[in-house]
Amino acid sequence: MVRRILVTPRSLTADPHPEVERLRDVGFDIVYSTPGAMPTEDELVALVPGCIGWLAGVEPVTPRIIEAATELKVISRNGVGVDNLPMEALARKGVAVRIAEGANARGVAELAIGLLFSALRSIPLTDAGVKAGGWPRARGSEIQGRTVGIIGCGAIGREVARMVIGLGAQVMAFDPARPNLDLPSSSFSYADVDDILASSDVVSLHAPPPRDGSALISRERIKLVKPGLVLINTARARLVDEEALLEALENGQLGAYATDVFEVEPPPSLTLVSHPRVIATSHIGGFTGESVDRATRIAAENLLASLDP
Repeated sequence: MVRRILVTPRSLTADPHPEVERLRDVGFDIVYSTPGAMPTEDELVALVPGCIGWLAGVEPVTPRIIEAATELKVISRNGVGVDNLPMEALARKGVAVRIAEGANARGVAELAIGLLFSALRSIPLTDAGVKAGGWPRARGSEIQGRTVGIIGCGAIGREVARMVIGLGAQVMAFDPARPNLDLPSSSFSYADVDDILASSDVVSLHAPPPRDGSALISRERIKLVKPGLVLINTARARLVDEEALLEALENGQLGAYATDVFEVEPPPSLTLVSHPRVIATSHIGGFTGESVDRATRIAAENLLASLDP
């Protein structure tokens, strides 16, 4: 009997990973979606029948896809987010969901720090100006002594907190669980979201979207931000009301928006990404050699543990 595993993360379909290919050695057949592309609903409906395991990325998974997954026993994410999965439909079918806890935390945290410096020192704008023959010299800001707000203190958020404290910043954080991060109380404190937005020079988002589908950084909350705030989003596009965000960039309430995530990737509209105070990257937070290796290894191990070949 052929035991099939579907593999759909773009980082693994573009360049098949040894940890995935090793599953063939224990009797599995590997089914890849279109190399390097975000699979569509129709493609997944066509590929998933007969697969007992699925190593999944951030592609949207609809109830229609799960209905077609007649043999599916487990979905193993190569990350930690599950908001792209229809959890109720999966529970009804008895499909287990496993995550790669902490695998890409370092990679995403380092990108968040890179975006922070890019915004504070206007690095992309300056680079583009020099390459165009100009000599732009935007006056920047240093991170030491600044207040950095961190919303979400899971593996990524806590890594960002450690890094910015090491750089001399003060951290105000929000997490409903208020975990003990073993950080010095002189540099770290918990607060609510509104206070963080009103007091921080930089805010970095590391939380899942609200369950009701609303934007965590809503129009009302954007009005509360400290003028000139730098907002960094390496989590989910839905956390932010983009229309209100653009207005805040235009009127100067928001100093910069640096994002690695979009609701549709690549974004069909360039209205947001082309704004001069927006820094955009192409969902590369966890796309380092080290993070891909860790996440793939954990995701493959989770598949094996769940399927017990």
